[in-house]
Amino acid sequence: MAPQHDFPPLTNDLILRAARGEQTERAPVWVMRQAGRYLPEYRELRKNHEFFEICQTPALAAEFTLQPIRRYSGLLDAAIIFCDIMVVPQAMGLEVIMNPGPSLPNPIRELEDLKRLREKVDVDKELGYVYDAITLTRKELKGQVPLIGFCGAPWTLMAYMIEGGGSKSFQLAKSWLFKYPEESKALLLKIGDVCADYLVGQIKAGAQMAQVFDSWASELSTYDFMTFSLPSLKHIANKVRSRLGAEGIPQVPLTLFAKGANSTLDIQAKEAGYDTIGLDWIYDLATARSIVGDGVALQGNFDPNVLYGGREAIDREVKRVCQSFLGGKAPKAWIANLGHGITPGVDPDDLKFFLECVHKYSAAS
Repeated sequence: MAPQHDFPPLTNDLILRAARGEQTERAPVWVMRQAGRYLPEYRELRKNHEFFEICQTPALAAEFTLQPIRRYSGLLDAAIIFCDIMVVPQAMGLEVIMNPGPSLPNPIRELEDLKRLREKVDVDKELGYVYDAITLTRKELKGQVPLIGFCGAPWTLMAYMIEGGGSKSFQLAKSWLFKYPEESKALLLKIGDVCADYLVGQIKAGAQMAQVFDSWASELSTYDFMTFSLPSLKHIANKVRSRLGAEGIPQVPLTLFAKGANSTLDIQAKEAGYDTIGLDWIYDLATARSIVGDGVALQGNFDPNVLYGGREAIDREVKRVCQSFLGGKAPKAWIANLGHGITPGVDPDDLKFFLECVHKYSAAS
């Protein structure tokens, strides 16, 4: 049975229409990591709170989620709940600290270490604080824009769980795929089960879209992505849709952002089961559209570093991309975004200018 929430009516559904493949009057736009360290209000409030304390305190998570919506009122077309992909490994029984990036003091290194993972994860119990934050944020948004929920992809989470943090070579995580292929597949599906249940919980709590971040997809060859990552990504999409249907909950658009897995765009579009495919800044939007066809929406894909180039460069780049991709026509099934997350050194006023340029140049001429 679908949960009953008294949410304010939505007044801006632009991003939902784009994700459904519809033509829109302009491209909806949001920015990955838009609630983050580039904002002075974020840095000020962050001084007094540990990172995971924020994630686990619904009022704080809601406040951080709302900061960019307030600052860029009328310019952003979505909020994304403030959290981190590493809450899933925490729910599975691993310790994760932020220092400043994610660090696991006791990573998984041997097959024996898999026994340290919880055999059965009660996702609602372990991650219920995220659901509470989503419900609170939906109410606080007052229908201004939709709220996006998210999780990390199984391969990206597995890489962190084995490496113990970020890595340049991913030697430890990738060697697992070669040494223990069947055990790796089983682990990826185990993580995928938790991710799917987690996304369902977020949607029941009020998330109106959901995104899966496969941040380290770029580290896999085409074969390894198809063999290891893609099946678990498909599993998430299938399980989410199946559970929502069985529980009488309306489906929401799902986005897959497999950064760097550009050689598999056609497979992602045809087989993964997501409504929207996110692109990094390396790949041309028009080329991507010709490959994936009209059946899925595209998200992206401005280079995040253009935000350091000054107003003239921002204007020029947004105009170039919009004109080359849209050709003066109204956008269809396109969600404008950066090709990766915004970085801490960006001037917030330059992001505002970027958003204004997207509004201007993505509208039909």
